[in-house]
Amino acid sequence: MASDSKDSVPVLVVLIVLTLVSGVVDAVSYLGLGHVFVANMTGNVVLLGIAAAGAANFSVSATLTSLAAFVVGAVGAGRVAGRIGDRGRLLTAIMIVEAGLAGTAALIALLSASTTTGWARYTDIAILGVAMGMRTGTVRRLGVRDLTTTVLTQTLAGLASDSTLAGGDNPLAARRAGAVIAMLAGAAVGAVLVLHVNSALPLLVAAALAAGTAAAYAASGAPVRATGTRRGPGRWAG
Repeated sequence: MASDSKDSVPVLVVLIVLTLVSGVVDAVSYLGLGHVFVANMTGNVVLLGIAAAGAANFSVSATLTSLAAFVVGAVGAGRVAGRIGDRGRLLTAIMIVEAGLAGTAALIALLSASTTTGWARYTDIAILGVAMGMRTGTVRRLGVRDLTTTVLTQTLAGLASDSTLAGGDNPLAARRAGAVIAMLAGAAVGAVLVLHVNSALPLLVAAALAAGTAAAYAASGAPVRATGTRRGPGRWAG
């Protein structure tokens, strides 16, 4: 556990905010782009099985588009990481790219008659899938435990299995609980905006959050690790 204490506070805050953004974006994609996720690929694999079984209102092609775009984004993150050795700079760069892609998706949603069918739907799925793949691939390289920003399976398992009820001492409880709350809050905000306004506004909010977080983190000059050497890619799952 000692190495986990070296994660710098600004980085933890950044990852919590990005987790909130994931909640916003997945709420938009599920409600506004037709029952598909762009950040949670575990959910997408399940949805793909449901769609393949012929369930109404689920699309094999849309889900495959999201999965493929996410993989492309993750590959892109690996390529960028090979050129940017400093992980702090890498995180900032990827957040800026994410902000640009989310902003583009928002513009498409704003100018389109519908985002639940047609070219606008698939274009936004692809754009957002690439953005989430790039971010997830980048965050994985940071090696910050229990803050993948896109999935909560291991986070919830750790929160429960290391709790006092399970005989543990609640290590990393604050970040784990923060991630769960952030995802929930982001999904709620995204859903409210989609249901009562449109799909463009929550995507614009997501873009603004990513851009603002990138600017604040860059201005802070904080490293990924508060002290000591940096770790390699951490484990993640979901």
